[in-house]
Amino acid sequence: MSTHAADIIGQYDETVSSLGFALRDYLIGELKDIREISDVSANIIGYAYGPGYKGLICTIIPSKKGIKLGFNRGAELPDPENLLTGTGKIHKFVEIKSEKDIARPALKNLLKEAVKAFRKRDSAGDNKIISI
Repeated sequence: MSTHAADIIGQYDETVSSLGFALRDYLIGELKDIREISDVSANIIGYAYGPGYKGLICTIIPSKKGIKLGFNRGAELPDPENLLTGTGKIHKFVEIKSEKDIARPALKNLLKEAVKAFRKRDSAGDNKIISI
């Protein structure tokens, strides 16, 4: 794990940091060959297959209240179980309240949809993403 990611997640109480680290491990395990990008000034950790916002799949957003998993263009993703919340017109998130939330099949499906959406946006068509 990058030092910055550990610093971002580790600054919170044990409940929040434990969930943050569990979510981070889950994302690294599910999103093969993903790049972890820590943004200390924004206090988020991004996971991307390509450069810039276009390549972003999701973000871990920690706060004193808990952990959120943000999705790039989440408003466009199919979400039959209504996990996504937020008032943004583009970016949506899932509140992670326990490790059970991380293990939900619906969350894995959202990740799959986010990767599909990235592939569709990737005009170069030369990414080598392993399916999840």
